[in-house]
Order: sequence, then structure tokens, then C-alpha cells
Amino acid sequence: MADVVIERREMTDEELARMNAGFEEQSLEHGNPVDASERFSFVASDEGGFVGCISGLAYKKAVGYGDWFYITDLFVEKPLRGRGLGSELLRRLEAIVAALGIGNVWTWTTGYDGPVFYEKQGYEVFVEMDGWYTSGHSRVGVRKALAPGGPA
Repeated sequence: MADVVIERREMTDEELARMNAGFEEQSLEHGNPVDASERFSFVASDEGGFVGCISGLAYKKAVGYGDWFYITDLFVEKPLRGRGLGSELLRRLEAIVAALGIGNVWTWTTGYDGPVFYEKQGYEVFVEMDGWYTSGHSRVGVRKALAPGGPA
């Protein structure tokens, strides 16, 4: 340990690749195969222009997918918010996820408006990190168990 040098700097691409390979090796040592992910997305447009989107990751197993889907992005342009577009994007993604046999969906959202939206869609808050944002708002984790066959 005496010869180890610790520096404050960004990792190189090679170092990042080695770190990721090391995590994969450790997962395999503990009986957890490395899961590949597959992105599923919907994009909303109006007269050819982008107005919103939703996407997320399903993690593949040896057969099928794991039981959790992670929504990475849900965005609606401000003039169209409150009109049901976000709910429709979410509903369509949930239907795809349920059809894949995935039983649960989760995401991070902002404490200033996200929880209200997601709770209206049947999600529950499972964690809240107070003061996460500079404004003092929380970062909130929400989740939902999908009914067999998908949302109505």
C-alpha cells in the first residue's frame, strides 16, 4: 500500500472500463450474472416537432427480464403539461413493460411536482432525500406494482 498513489482527477476511458469490468467480475463471483439492459421509449410530437418523451431500461435475464423496470426519462414541454400527455406516455410504457412480464416500475423524480403526478398514476413514494436540490427540494423515489397483463 505504501507505493499506491491517490490522485484527485477524472478517470481515463481505460480506467473506467477496468472499473466496470471489476464490478462485473465481483457480481459473477457472488452468483449474479451481468444483466444487459434494453431501452424502451415513446416520443411525442406535434406537427413534426418534439413535445415529449418517456424511456427506461428493462434488465435482461437468462430468460426474459427482471422484475423491475427503471424509467430514466419522462418529459413534456411546458405548454402541454397538465393535459394528460405525460399520463398517456406513462400508460403506454407501462403496458409494454407489463407485456414483457415485468411486475414493477420505479423512477426518481423531483419533490416539487413529481410525486403528485406519479401518485395520481398509482405510484407510491418509497424514499425521499430531503434537500437534494439547490432549491431545497427533495429527490423522491416512486414505484408501482403492475397488474398482471398490464395497466388498464
